[in-house]
Amino acid sequence: MKDVVAGIVVKEGKILIAKRAEGQKMEDKWEFPGGKIEEGETPEEALIREFKEELNADTEVEGFFCESIYKYEFGAIRLLAYKCKCSDKAFKLSVHSEISWVEPEDILEYDLAPADIPIGEKIYKEYYKSLY
Repeated sequence: MKDVVAGIVVKEGKILIAKRAEGQKMEDKWEFPGGKIEEGETPEEALIREFKEELNADTEVEGFFCESIYKYEFGAIRLLAYKCKCSDKAFKLSVHSEISWVEPEDILEYDLAPADIPIGEKIYKEYYKSLY
């Protein structure tokens, strides 16, 4: 099983998601940005590197959020999601065709990659818990 990281970035109450570009694995699926953990990296180091490589963004990892395990046809992954802060500068996309800042209550309306769905569900549930 391959360990992968994802960043949950919240800005003004909205969540950052990114759409995989054409020609990429999982093309046209939305995901929480991140990527594979390389040998010798901590999950936090991997997130900082991946945000720099994929979005040209400086990132600060704040803490663990949840994990999701999913078996794709190309292999099983364990997706570790972390709450992050991200620089406000304009993103430069390399493996995504677009990004979107979405309201927590709308997160499940996007066509999320299968491993990202449980993370989206947790965001959705926590948003509704905060209302009561």
